[in-house]
Amino acid sequence: MQRIYTGTISITSKKDGYVRVAELEKDGGVFIDHGHLHTALHGDTVEIELLGKKKNQNGEDELYGSVTNIVERGKKGYAGVLEKEHGLIFLVPDDKRMYTDIIVPEENLLGALIGQKVIVAISDWTDAKKSPLGRVTTVLGKPGDNNAEMLAYALERGFSDEHNEDVNKEANDIQSRGIQEADKQNRRDFRDVPTFTIDPVDAKDFDDAISFKKLDNGHYEVGIHIADVSYYVRPGMALDEEAVARETSVYLVDRVIPMLPEVLSNDLCSLVQGQDRLVMSAVLEIDDHGAVYGEWYGRGLINSHRRYTYEDAQVTLDNKKGDFYDEIATLNSIAKNLSKARFDNGALSLETQEVKFKLDELGVPVDVYVKERGDTHKLVEEFMLLANKYVSTFITKKQEEKNGEGKAICVYRIHDKPDTDRMHELDLYIRSLGYTVRFMDGLIPSKDLNELLIKMEGRPEKELLQVHITRSMAKAIYSTKNVGHYGLAFDFYSHFTSPIRRYPDVLTHRLLMRVLDGDYPQESERGLYDKLCAQASRREKEASDAERGSIKYKQVEYMSYRVGQQFDGMVSGVSEWGIYVEEKKSKCEGMIRLRDLGTDFYTYDKKGGRVFGERTGIEWKIGTPVKIVVKSANLDLRLIDYTLVA
Repeated sequence: MQRIYTGTISITSKKDGYVRVAELEKDGGVFIDHGHLHTALHGDTVEIELLGKKKNQNGEDELYGSVTNIVERGKKGYAGVLEKEHGLIFLVPDDKRMYTDIIVPEENLLGALIGQKVIVAISDWTDAKKSPLGRVTTVLGKPGDNNAEMLAYALERGFSDEHNEDVNKEANDIQSRGIQEADKQNRRDFRDVPTFTIDPVDAKDFDDAISFKKLDNGHYEVGIHIADVSYYVRPGMALDEEAVARETSVYLVDRVIPMLPEVLSNDLCSLVQGQDRLVMSAVLEIDDHGAVYGEWYGRGLINSHRRYTYEDAQVTLDNKKGDFYDEIATLNSIAKNLSKARFDNGALSLETQEVKFKLDELGVPVDVYVKERGDTHKLVEEFMLLANKYVSTFITKKQEEKNGEGKAICVYRIHDKPDTDRMHELDLYIRSLGYTVRFMDGLIPSKDLNELLIKMEGRPEKELLQVHITRSMAKAIYSTKNVGHYGLAFDFYSHFTSPIRRYPDVLTHRLLMRVLDGDYPQESERGLYDKLCAQASRREKEASDAERGSIKYKQVEYMSYRVGQQFDGMVSGVSEWGIYVEEKKSKCEGMIRLRDLGTDFYTYDKKGGRVFGERTGIEWKIGTPVKIVVKSANLDLRLIDYTLVA
């Protein structure tokens, strides 16, 4: 076994670390005690040296090691509040996994005052025995202020709410020029074909549109038209460098921090109704069953005839009348067949719930709800999946015809098979719910999981099971090495449909055009694309962390105004400390500590997945319905405490 490995470190509540290393996944990672962190912080990419094995607190053998090098910091800065003690000014970080304060010399305050919320970047830290030195990069304002709290999640991870001067100048010049007649040349014209967009009611940019035409042979010509961002954003431009640095837009509770300046993302690149727009098109000849008979790819020109919201389109579908009813109804029927074919082929049927907030003028959450997904959501999703699949396959096959199998360069969205250990953990969770599933070749068959989800329809535990299934899966990432997409059961899959908000889609557009032009990527370029894929995967996770953080903050804030109020909940987890409960409507998860359960002596039964009273025999398991009262909500710690209704 080699001794030096690279991985990402996670810091525990006890200020120790674990490093997940792909080559050592079966060993459960490498334990790093606090004395061997050597300034490594949560989320950092580190090099570690294996020191050996030892028994952990459960008496199991565990690899342990020491950090030898910080390859890359996981955060660009730390949000927190400035305090002063014994003449020293320091940042108290919001992130409780940040195990040390950061000293900020007065000359690095950027005008910030004691008690203000700021972002501080570490400027010098080589001696783990001393506190790091830092500098204020952004003054956010008053702690608890909505703008300060929300913006902190993005800025900590390097997603600025502003674009630099060079980027804005390029974007404004492009927007001012607009679309000229010369831009429309050598494009397939779809302006006379019925075309529409279907997006959320609050969408500011429209990446994708669908066109529909019935053919004489009884088939249909379905066009998936995507904003032609790559026509405007080209290699070497400041816009491109900025897009590479961001890789993605960030969707916080109350705002979007866009990858591209709004004059492009919300205007010239957005497929707005009634305006000529430049697009990249995937046009498929398809029948009622979803079988594809022909395909065409290239640059197009559209003029959207209708901007639908999901809700408007659903009303048209339900009422069986309205603009483009026949087109939407046929597309919906085909989409259902496409969905069935995916699941029959082994795709996982997972529908994660999206929590949305209603905020007042100060950003205070006055209501929280789960976003409903109707047929129109699924319709759009199925055709976007289809376009992603076919574009990826086309780019790959065309290159392989020329260069041989396995020689294609493409930005794949891959999803590897799950790890066997995680599958066993999922199996234990399913058993705790009172169900059993099969194991085949170290995996629970997708078919079994789908059937179980159908069986649990209408039961509150279904939502929790979907979350646990998702957590048991490998992480979907970008790569030039294709292993397929396990969750979708696709052999080839790339992101093609959202270039306004995802940079990998821009790369896919460029690769598609190169293949169409016969300018195939060379093997010497693979290293560049590997780096771009790694960057995209990393930034995607950082954006996701920011988004989840903003949601959790608002959930805790929502409950902070409801201390003493009663709600319906469901046990979402059990531990030696207490039971976790998810409030039914808002999905706000909190804990009822063992001491707050009652006068009995309560025991945690790990194997049985329950907490039970020794004297009364009352037990709580995942899925147990409970009535709860909000005991407290701590915004600093992002924690909610519940108690049972007496």
